[in-house]
Amino acid sequence: MKTANDVVTSLALAVIFAGIANAMPLNSSARAVVPGDLQQLISVDYRALKDSPTAMSLKQQVLPDNLKQFETALKAIGIDPEKDVDTLSFASFRTAKQGIKGIGVASGPFNMKLVLKKMKLQNYKPTKYRTANLYPMDGGMLMTFLDDSTLLFGEPTAVRLALDTRDGDVLGLDTNSTMSDMMSNVDSAPVWSILDQQGTQNMMRAALGDAAKVADYETLKKKLLGSQYTMSFGSGVNFDLTVVTADSMTAGLVSSGMKMGILYKKMSATPIEKMAMENTTVDSDGTNLLMHFKASDQQFQSLMHSDLFAAVSH
Repeated sequence: MKTANDVVTSLALAVIFAGIANAMPLNSSARAVVPGDLQQLISVDYRALKDSPTAMSLKQQVLPDNLKQFETALKAIGIDPEKDVDTLSFASFRTAKQGIKGIGVASGPFNMKLVLKKMKLQNYKPTKYRTANLYPMDGGMLMTFLDDSTLLFGEPTAVRLALDTRDGDVLGLDTNSTMSDMMSNVDSAPVWSILDQQGTQNMMRAALGDAAKVADYETLKKKLLGSQYTMSFGSGVNFDLTVVTADSMTAGLVSSGMKMGILYKKMSATPIEKMAMENTTVDSDGTNLLMHFKASDQQFQSLMHSDLFAAVSH
């Protein structure tokens, strides 16, 4: 059974290592290519990660292969992720006929003319889509510059859908008031993410585990509207999750269920798991469920080498 703490750990990892991004609101070019039927949007300040030994250790330990491939692909076209990328945001969105698609948007002090010149010398030949030049990248991805300092990339279908969104043929993020409102609450954090209703329902079902049966989760889940979470490394590791519900009764019931799940797991937990759960608090405030996890750098470093961490990070 997944506990609330398991979800805290796995969500935090998903936030950091789905990408490398910026602790500022999305710039206008990036925001314009995000479709309105958004499942999840993830953003991380790569510069903040570099200032935290704990964050960098975490990055080295669990960086997925697709991120390693992306960094390699950037280097091949003359962009050094360590120096040139301030922002990397990832959006996954739902499509009517093609399931979930995903795009990435990188921002930073690129020298676009130099990059394009190097790509030309290496015989990277673009194809035209609308007004955009699409360049091939390693791993079957395409990339295009949205402006001098913003780069869109992803698999071909997703990139074209993103450009359709920018050009007004697909509804954009600003038409989704629930997701836009949640984003405005968190987009100044070093690490942040927003998750839609269906994604939130699935996440909370996993978090509640057996406690979901007691809480009559199938009835409650219809009143879970979305979720947002942030992570920072300024003073230890802090993770905050907010689940937006339809009313205060739902928030209170789900909060009680998560507390039950933590208590249940605690009875058979290892010392490092108990430490993680003791550092996790769950409460409700009005229509919101609030979860907070805090650990010192030393505590989190210990958790990183535990069996629990290995299980939820792969």
